[in-house]
Amino acid sequence: MIMCLARQIPQAAASMKEGKWDRKKYMGMELNGKTLAVLGLGRIGREVATRMQAFGMKTIGYDPIITPEVSATFGVEQLPLEQIWPRCDFITVHTPLLPSTTGLLNDSTFAKCRRGVQVVNCARGGIVDEGALLRALQSGQCGGAALDVFTQEPPKDRDLVNHPNVISCPHLGASTREAQSRCGKEIAMQIVDMAMGKGLTGVVNGQALSKAFAPQTKPWIALARALGTVLHVVGKQVQGSVQVCTLGTTLREAGSYLTPAVAAGMLAGGTQKEVTLVNASLLAQEAGLKVTTTHSDVAPEPDSSTGLVQVSLQGTPHRVTGMVQGSTPVLREINGATFKQPAPLSGPLLIYRAKASSPAALATLTGLLGKVGVQLQSYHSSSTVAGEQWSVVGLSAPLSNPSELKPHVTEVFQLHLL
Repeated sequence: MIMCLARQIPQAAASMKEGKWDRKKYMGMELNGKTLAVLGLGRIGREVATRMQAFGMKTIGYDPIITPEVSATFGVEQLPLEQIWPRCDFITVHTPLLPSTTGLLNDSTFAKCRRGVQVVNCARGGIVDEGALLRALQSGQCGGAALDVFTQEPPKDRDLVNHPNVISCPHLGASTREAQSRCGKEIAMQIVDMAMGKGLTGVVNGQALSKAFAPQTKPWIALARALGTVLHVVGKQVQGSVQVCTLGTTLREAGSYLTPAVAAGMLAGGTQKEVTLVNASLLAQEAGLKVTTTHSDVAPEPDSSTGLVQVSLQGTPHRVTGMVQGSTPVLREINGATFKQPAPLSGPLLIYRAKASSPAALATLTGLLGKVGVQLQSYHSSSTVAGEQWSVVGLSAPLSNPSELKPHVTEVFQLHLL
């Protein structure tokens, strides 16, 4: 598409079929020395960048997940979007369609671009505002566009398709015999690998999946997700910065899969339809949540090889710490209050904070459970901090009215963990 824009090949071919010989009309441009902006530096974005570098193009780009250090390894200088618009001769987009990317190229951004900028969208319809693109083409601010995708497919409004400076295709991105055959084989092989617990290859933005099905990492992923959920309900917010700290040599390489697991736990029960290890990091950013990870080889306990995961909501006193006992994720600390016997993090749970000297909360809870026929399966209480204790109660089923505890507790939360 970039080469067709530069040399107007489709228009020249159509002209030839009409019996014309318009050599002067289809004067093209060289790609050598031009600047290409790649918006979205995942697998496809970086492949486009490296290929166009072979034509002598300078490649700049933007990606909210890929770090500038990583993009520099494949020759892309990352810049803020505001610095990208006035510097590029060509723009190609390779992002998913999300609220933050819908209309990424619009009237405002086109106005900041060089006059005659060339635009390519082979990703998703809607990333480029089609009305704004048409206006930019009509004014000459945009010199040409190559579109394989549209907001509505097939497009009913034909103004863009019919514009003389637009090259368009009916969503042909993966339409080769080889690609379709290879795709089917790769899916079948990955299902087999997944079932056998092997690492997955070729997964886009899904580094966590390579570890998600390994027996030794499953409990840690469950722990990280559970800690994220507990921190969410205790901290009463999703937005902000979350710090994940892993302790112990067994978790030295665990950040790649524990970070998205914590993000998934923080987002659980929100407005998103489904949060997975693949999309958790991106959805967290969409929600204004930044999750970072640090590691220390220092063992969490003397003479112990067991790892420890600590998750903190920066700028607040909220912090939760957990570990894995056998194959069970357990909670060891909430906001500085430690559990002498760590509490299992699975199934329906009731978590509440109450005065340490008052037995009323537990007595009321016991009566409430008997009244509704829910069994108390486990009970764990923490050390005392500022005269209060945390309690984690495992239940056979969720309670419909946990608020009945309110007169006897400072706060109460109910959650259901996997």
